[in-house]
Amino acid sequence: MKKTVTHSVVALLAIATLANATTETDMQAQLDALTKKIEKLEKKQKKQNKKISEVKKLAAKDNIKFDVDFRTAYDNLNYKTATGEKYSNDALYSSRLWLGMGYAPTKTMLFKGQLAFQKAFGAQYNTSATQTPYNAFDWVINENLTDDTLRVKEAYWLWMPTAYGEHFTVSIGRRPATNGYLINLRDDDKAKSPIGHIINMEFDGFSGSWQLDKYVSGMYVKLCVGRGLTAATSRFDQTGLDYVQDTSAGSLDNMDLIGLIFKPYDDGQYSIMTKYYRTFNAVGNDMSGATPVLKSYGDVDGMAISAKMDGIGDEISDFLDDTTLFASFAASQTRPDSNEAMLGSLDKETGTSFWLGVQTPNLTGGKFGVEYNHGSKYWRPFTYGEDTMVGSKMAVRGSAYEAYWTQPIVDKVFSMQIRYTYLDYDYTGSNAFFGDAGRPLSMSEAIAAGQDPVETAQDIRVYFRYRY
Repeated sequence: MKKTVTHSVVALLAIATLANATTETDMQAQLDALTKKIEKLEKKQKKQNKKISEVKKLAAKDNIKFDVDFRTAYDNLNYKTATGEKYSNDALYSSRLWLGMGYAPTKTMLFKGQLAFQKAFGAQYNTSATQTPYNAFDWVINENLTDDTLRVKEAYWLWMPTAYGEHFTVSIGRRPATNGYLINLRDDDKAKSPIGHIINMEFDGFSGSWQLDKYVSGMYVKLCVGRGLTAATSRFDQTGLDYVQDTSAGSLDNMDLIGLIFKPYDDGQYSIMTKYYRTFNAVGNDMSGATPVLKSYGDVDGMAISAKMDGIGDEISDFLDDTTLFASFAASQTRPDSNEAMLGSLDKETGTSFWLGVQTPNLTGGKFGVEYNHGSKYWRPFTYGEDTMVGSKMAVRGSAYEAYWTQPIVDKVFSMQIRYTYLDYDYTGSNAFFGDAGRPLSMSEAIAAGQDPVETAQDIRVYFRYRY
């Protein structure tokens, strides 16, 4: 429109100028003068366009962008104990809302946040019928069924500087630490920071990464430091003291984690991810008194290596192109403090786990998936926030089987999923903390000790999900 107006003005000026010309010399002089006027007009128009573009850019960046992810789910839960007792919930209905937000004032600096709630139909977690001691535990506050209060699930800034030709990222806040690598496939989400085999819970902390993909495709290294528990009283407590902490032996101390993620290769079809971490002052319940007391027991090491193949072969068929295969191996090791029994043992105990999965397309444009994982006697990951109603399948000391069908209904906006999860426990304590409650007992040992633990659990889930 602006160019049309300018060209019209130029044409009128040209007609008027030539009409007044009397000789060829006059005509040439006036044409030269006209050319200079046109050049000035074009320069002025370019400046105006530049200013308008800058205003548009500022207006576009000067606001927070929101997104919505709302899910309504039905779960059918069944449990069988070691002695054959059966328990079930035929119809557990729940709603989950994720309200995401982002703000990027520059290309290298942004803010990301997410508010969330998840609740059962007709229930509030602060009622006696639904209250449990760990409903509000920070690691799982947005994964447990609580109430309709919006809570902060994610809030962090991310800086992406470039120095000496190298690209880095630095981030601090409540980092995205659920729905990580590989576990995101069955959850129908983009993979977030951790490897889902060993870390799937919320925490606050710092991360910094160095992008190395100009040397090897997809390569990067990331340092993560987090605090999972702050051992402090509230400010101005009833004794009048601020942030008092008991530092005596065997007391509760700050629980911290430091980890290193290294992705050695990712070309879009083949990828490998590795992670190592150490957790300091892992917590557990001291069961020796009349009531359980939370305290620190020692440190925990964890590692995992995971590999994924997005597409089998090279354009053999559409089905194989859209098929995903993955495999993952992980290990954990306890490092008990002096005279403190971690997972019921005073010695260092090592646990292992492997995980296999395949996801394929179907004729309706959806995805089928099948997964299997197995954990050993002393296997112990940090996957308390996994999206299940029967406990973390990744934490199972035994075998877990899972099958799902995810189907888009209205483009990418509205979808549904049917999922079946079956957990077969060989040992107790799979979802416990790191004290005596995490001691692994076989089903026969548990019965002999007067316990009747869950031996198998299954969950049939159907959900409908809106995302925009």
